[in-house]
Amino acid sequence: MEKGNNMGIIETRDLVFEYIRRDEEGNVEGITRAVDEVTLDVKQGDFVAILGHNGSGKSTLAKHINAILYPTEGTVWVDGKDTSDDANLWDIRQKAGMVFQNPDNQIIGQVVEEDVGFGPENLGVPTEEIWERVKESLKAVGMYEFRKHSPNKLSGGQKQRVSIAGVIAMHPKCIVLDEPTAMLDPNGRKEVIRAARALNDVEEITVILITHYMEEIIHANKVFVMDKGKIAMEGTPREIFSKVEKLKSLRLDVPQVTLLAHELRKSGVAIPEGILTCEELVTALGLDRQRSQ
Repeated sequence: MEKGNNMGIIETRDLVFEYIRRDEEGNVEGITRAVDEVTLDVKQGDFVAILGHNGSGKSTLAKHINAILYPTEGTVWVDGKDTSDDANLWDIRQKAGMVFQNPDNQIIGQVVEEDVGFGPENLGVPTEEIWERVKESLKAVGMYEFRKHSPNKLSGGQKQRVSIAGVIAMHPKCIVLDEPTAMLDPNGRKEVIRAARALNDVEEITVILITHYMEEIIHANKVFVMDKGKIAMEGTPREIFSKVEKLKSLRLDVPQVTLLAHELRKSGVAIPEGILTCEELVTALGLDRQRSQ
C-alpha cells in the first residue's frame, strides 16, 4: 500500500509488534507486546528523540523503521512506502539508515575511508563519486583527518562517528540512531550527539535518536517517551521536562538542573517550568544580570 506525498518521511499507524516467549524446551510460554498501538508522524528535517528505559519498546520500534522487524498489526511507511511489502525493502533501507549501539559490529574496513565507502560501493555508485561521498560524510562527522587510520586505533566515540559517516555516504533521507552512545564514555557521547545535530542542522537529514539519556533529548524538536510499548508522553523537550513528577513515575532520570529548577519553583521562586540547561537557570534567576553589574 503506497501513500500520497503529503505524509511524513516516517509514519506509523497503530503499530503493534508481538513476540512469542518460549521456555528452554521451546514450548510457547506466552506472547509479549513490545510495541502497543504506536502512531507516529515524523516530517522530513525533524530531529526526533524517542526516550524510554530498558524494555519500554523504543529499540523494537526503531527496528521497524528500516524493516529489520515487520509489524504484527498496523502499518509503517518510510517515504510513502509500506515496509511490510518485500518489494520496497531495498528502497527503504537506502532511505532510512541505521546506526546501532556497538560500533564494532558495524565497522568492517581496515582503513576508515574504505569502511565509509563500503555502502555506496554496494549500491553501485561510480568510484569517483564514492570518494566524493566518503570525503563529505567524514567531514560531516568531523572525522576527515582520520581517513587513513585503522578503525581499531580509534576511541569509541570516533568509531561511532565513522559508523554514522558510513550510513550518510549512502545518502539516506533519514538516519535512525539506536542508543548510539550506550557503550561510550561521556566525551564520546557528546561527540556523537554533536555529529547527529550537525547532520540535522547542516545536511538537513531527518534524525531519529533512540536513547535513555535525558540530556541527549534537549536538542530534539519533538520527543516521544515510551513506556510498556506505548507512547506515554510527547511534546517538545521543554514540555517534556516541565513534567518532572510524570518523568519520575516513568523511572526516567531527570537532569540535575531541571530537578533543581523544579524544586526552586515548588518553594516559590518565580522561574519558568522546563529549564533545560545551567545557562537557562542562571538567566531565569537573574544571576547573569547580577554578574554584569
